Amino acid sequence: MGTDIAERLSIVTDRISRAARKAGRYNGEVTLVCVTKYVELKRIKEAIKAGARTFGENYIQEAKAKVEALKRKPVKWHFIGHLQKNKAKPAVELFDMVETVDSVELAEALSKRAKEAPLDILVEVNLARERSKAGFTVKGLERGIRKIAQLENLRIKGLMAIPPFHESPEASRPYFVTLRRLAERMNKLQLQNVSMHELSMGMSEDFEVAIEEGATIVRVGRAIFGERPQKATAKSTK
Repeated sequence: MGTDIAERLSIVTDRISRAARKAGRYNGEVTLVCVTKYVELKRIKEAIKAGARTFGENYIQEAKAKVEALKRKPVKWHFIGHLQKNKAKPAVELFDMVETVDSVELAEALSKRAKEAPLDILVEVNLARERSKAGFTVKGLERGIRKIAQLENLRIKGLMAIPPFHESPEASRPYFVTLRRLAERMNKLQLQNVSMHELSMGMSEDFEVAIEEGATIVRVGRAIFGERPQKATAKSTK
């Protein structure tokens, strides 16, 4: 199993490198977030042994046990799921970055809890205005960022989005282009505590296209760890 994960990780990193070169970029410009939702601790350790250094979790309760078990490992943790305001305190304590800040209210809750050190965040954009997904609308993004930028304990590092699912990776390209252009527009505002250096976009099925369009963070789970069972208890662990 460990060899399988090491091989899969190697394949993914090679694909990242090739996509970066194709776009005239360095592979070092792209951070691979290994998505470990429902992945056993043993398998995460195998990924660390194989060179993985950044991991993404969707649920606070599940993440807590893993973060504590691996606290001596040289790894970073990103929260990449929907975060409820009442979970702001453990989110601040456990994660190096929260990628899914989808409202001003959530940002306020995080800022209130991040008094010891500023928290790096990404602002989530619902590019297609899908009801099943959270995030700021394209039209409401600037207003939201202006409000979040006023919160002293947060540092906005960029934007995050998940395009509508499609079997063809190319179908995601227009959404990635839109997110990149939104980041460029937000950067021109020159707001305090805002730097649009990070674009978290692209997953197992379309991360190469995302890299070609400027992604600096790609979130990959299935291509590294394989298919994972969907747990009925997932909602209770947010």
